Amino acid sequence: MFSHIHPDNYQSQLEEKLTTIKADFAAFDLGDIQVFESEPLHYRLRAEFRVWHDGDDLNYIMFNQETKAKFNVTQFPAASEIINRAMPAITDYIKDKPLLRQKLFQVDFLSTLSGQLLVSFLYHKQLSEEWKEAALALKQHLSSIAPTDIIGRARKQKEVLDKDYVIEQLNVDGKTYIYQQIENSFTQPNGVVNQHMLSWAKAATKNRGGDLIELYCGNGNFSLALADNFERVLGTEISKTSVHSAQFNIEQNGIDNVSIIRMSSEEFTQAMNGERTFRRLEGFDLTSYKFDTVLVDPPRAGLDPDSVELARRFDLIIYISCNPETLKDNLASLTTTHDIEQFALFDQFPYTHHVESGVILRRKA
Repeated sequence: MFSHIHPDNYQSQLEEKLTTIKADFAAFDLGDIQVFESEPLHYRLRAEFRVWHDGDDLNYIMFNQETKAKFNVTQFPAASEIINRAMPAITDYIKDKPLLRQKLFQVDFLSTLSGQLLVSFLYHKQLSEEWKEAALALKQHLSSIAPTDIIGRARKQKEVLDKDYVIEQLNVDGKTYIYQQIENSFTQPNGVVNQHMLSWAKAATKNRGGDLIELYCGNGNFSLALADNFERVLGTEISKTSVHSAQFNIEQNGIDNVSIIRMSSEEFTQAMNGERTFRRLEGFDLTSYKFDTVLVDPPRAGLDPDSVELARRFDLIIYISCNPETLKDNLASLTTTHDIEQFALFDQFPYTHHVESGVILRRKA
């Protein structure tokens, strides 16, 4: 089933994506597209599997997206080596342990380049104290593979042994950044390509100065890595979990010029326009910021019209996109006031049709 996930296929699938991007964006002057490759195997730091009980056997399964047929997964070459080692270790351990096995229907993995693992077990039953004792023994068993934490989930129940996050360490141009990544919150799944993205954005804004506003800042992924290039950075993020992680990461990295506020991009646009006041902005004097750079990393829906108008106010726009279609629509508006200075393809999701792009736009002279 995973025969297409093979190093021999890597370059051809990447060239196909580049050809598609050039065709789709033929209406724009992209210049020379920068291409940042992924590792051809074990590049994905997250994975989720349904669990299939078949007599004494216990298998991870996935579903064919076209036929909906299920198939067993013994190894998953896209996932990190830590995940691949943990997969059989878990099923071998729990298949004869009813407390851990019964009513288990899904296992989620979150790993890091720094060598940590978080495993979430999802059940159709309530979890008892005896389950926790058995899960602690499994946690100890998995420690030979990687420092491991375990979460048990059931309806209206979450049991955490011992924490619900991992600590990632990313190297950007020789500097190490620490990032808390919490279960079920968004993080970039391809750690090596994420490092390429951060390095690319850092180089594009080197010696930029002034202040940076970042919309959709998540856990501070870009905010922290780019802080050296600006006087101040203000990030906005709607997810309470991601905001808490960003605050944690600011402190852990000893960065003193980054602030995060919990707001949607639409709300921040209203605040910048003076259309609404927000209690969350108390203590922030937006008029004191000298914003001339904006970074946007929107969801697949892209930027809404008001956010496009907001982005056009700034001299420099850094646009990170996970959807070429909405990026193309947004660029049609943005290029009326800005020129494309750089265009990059980041192969965040090898062997799939998904494309991650980065665009640097500068205000027309």
